[in-house]
Amino acid sequence: MFERMFCETRTDLLAYLLRRSPKPEDAADALAETYLIAWAKRDALPGGEQARLWLFGVARNVVLQGAHRRRFRSALAERLADELRSAGAQEPVTDDERVDTLREALGALSARDREIVTLTAWEGLTPKQIAIAMGTSANAVRIRLHRARVQLLREIDPVGSPPKPEERVGVDCEAGIP
Repeated sequence: MFERMFCETRTDLLAYLLRRSPKPEDAADALAETYLIAWAKRDALPGGEQARLWLFGVARNVVLQGAHRRRFRSALAERLADELRSAGAQEPVTDDERVDTLREALGALSARDREIVTLTAWEGLTPKQIAIAMGTSANAVRIRLHRARVQLLREIDPVGSPPKPEERVGVDCEAGIP
C-alpha cells in the first residue's frame, strides 16, 4: 500500500513543494521528510484519495516548519551577533552586514565548535546538556565554547579582540619560551 501511494503521489507532492520552497534542495528535503512521516504512520494512513490529501497536509506542515526554522535561525544569528558585539565597541553596521559577518565568523570555526556555539546560543542548551548530546564531558564543552567565543570575537572585531597567545608580550612563539 505504501509503495503504491508513494508512486501515485510523489510527482504531485514534489511539484507542490517546489512551488513553496526557496530552493529545489529544500523541496527535496521536505518531500523526504513528508514520506518519512508517512512511513512512520503507515499503519494509521487513511485509504484512497484521503491518503493523498493527508500527504499534502503533512507536506504543508513540513514547509511551514521549515520556514519557521529559517526565520528562527536568522533571528538567532542576529541575537548571537548582538551578544558577541556587546563585548566590545564597534561601528554601527546594517543587519545584513551583521548576519553576513556572523555567518563568516561561524564558518571559520571547526564543525564541532560551531555546533557547540549554536547549541548554546540557538538551542539554549547548557554545557552539561551539550556534553550529553555530543558524547563528551561538560568541562570539554565549556573549554571549547570559551575558545570558540574568543575566536568569534576575533573574527567579528579583530581590533577590539583579546590578543592571540603569540601576540602577548613576553612570549616567544618560535621557541615556546615565555
